[in-house]
Amino acid sequence: MASETVRIMCPNLTCRRILAVPQSARGKTVRCRNCGTNIRVPQPAAPAPTTPGAATQAQPQPGSPPNQAKPAA
Repeated sequence: MASETVRIMCPNLTCRRILAVPQSARGKTVRCRNCGTNIRVPQPAAPAPTTPGAATQAQPQPGSPPNQAKPAA
């Protein structure tokens, strides 16, 4: 049953109650029963898009000299 619910905390600083809402409430607004604050239930986290070569593009190639600034003459 734990996988069927999403646990979120009420953002109201005087309440801070933990709410268990159904998965179907993701992306919708729910109301805290304790204080009445409207809370938007977050969407599931989407995995970061990975493109081949994106991570290696920023790293220097092994065996190549470091990129150093040359002094102006």
